[in-house]
Amino acid sequence: MNDPFKENGCMPHRAAVTGWGWYSPTQVLSNHDLEKLVDTNDAWITSRTGIRERRIAAAGETTSSMATIAARQALAEAELQPDELDLIICATTTPDQLIPATACLIQRNLGAHRAGAFDLNTACTGFIYGLATGAQFIQGGGAKRILVVAGETLSRFMNWEDRSTCILFGDGAAAVVLEATTQQSGVLSTVLGSRGDIEQMLTIEAGGCARPASTETIAQKAHCVRMRGNEIFKMAVRNMAQSAQQALAKAGLTTNDIRAVIPHQANERILIATRDAIGISEDRMFMNIDRHGNTGASSIPIALGEFLQSTPVDVGDHLLLVSFGGGLTWGAAVLRWADIPAVKLERAAAQRAKLALIG
Repeated sequence: MNDPFKENGCMPHRAAVTGWGWYSPTQVLSNHDLEKLVDTNDAWITSRTGIRERRIAAAGETTSSMATIAARQALAEAELQPDELDLIICATTTPDQLIPATACLIQRNLGAHRAGAFDLNTACTGFIYGLATGAQFIQGGGAKRILVVAGETLSRFMNWEDRSTCILFGDGAAAVVLEATTQQSGVLSTVLGSRGDIEQMLTIEAGGCARPASTETIAQKAHCVRMRGNEIFKMAVRNMAQSAQQALAKAGLTTNDIRAVIPHQANERILIATRDAIGISEDRMFMNIDRHGNTGASSIPIALGEFLQSTPVDVGDHLLLVSFGGGLTWGAAVLRWADIPAVKLERAAAQRAKLALIG
């Protein structure tokens, strides 16, 4: 079998982001709307979470349908066709169904007939895990172009009588294209961590083999998200700050080198505490939690897309991504922004060389 990287006499060894896209449902659920569902109010929610509204998937929308829209945007930005993808990785806690994998449904929707596809589930840290996995495939020579997509339909796993959780979560999807490049840019470092949540601090207890669906689990609302917020808060801040510092050290950088931090949008108080622990100024941490709430694995790539839309990013700029989620899991990644037009020229040159060999 031919090595897919031995084209044009070079061996790419970095995974650069060359495309991105995101999708948010049109239906908005505001704090004032929630006042009609549970014993809460706008001031209470805003002061404790920073959230003012969140997006809710419409009837007929699913994780795969939202992720497909985001994926098409990312491919268009990268100027790639679906059949040029080698792999699709989908990070989600809320798959359309247990089988098939949501990534396989996205692959079919896109028409990415050459691409392998699989899901991974590390809850809100899923995008970081997907980014790390995709970068390893590219650095190891197993793929040249990978779609890392994250999507969540968390509204369908909410107990709408539990004000401690239903106020937090929203739906959405986002995607990035990772592409092999000879540039010294792209994913510079990743740090992944976990600690098995045997205490069930953040869980959906039923629906798996340990507690299959039954009239009892349905009556107990055991198919809904349950969380012990105060304990999660402390662990989230500690592990996000530590993993961020570790990722910076692995990349040989300090906080002074970072253009912006794009964190998982879990809770405004968690974000502020993490920002202070890392030592980043307010203007260098991007937050959109007020408009989206916690969108799980799709939180970071949605925020990344909005950041890139609103803020010019120069070649060589460094972005720090950091998250914490169920599992319990946490992680961080450092990106050095690539010269994307140059990556596209590399791609075209490799394609010409391949055609010349065939001809």
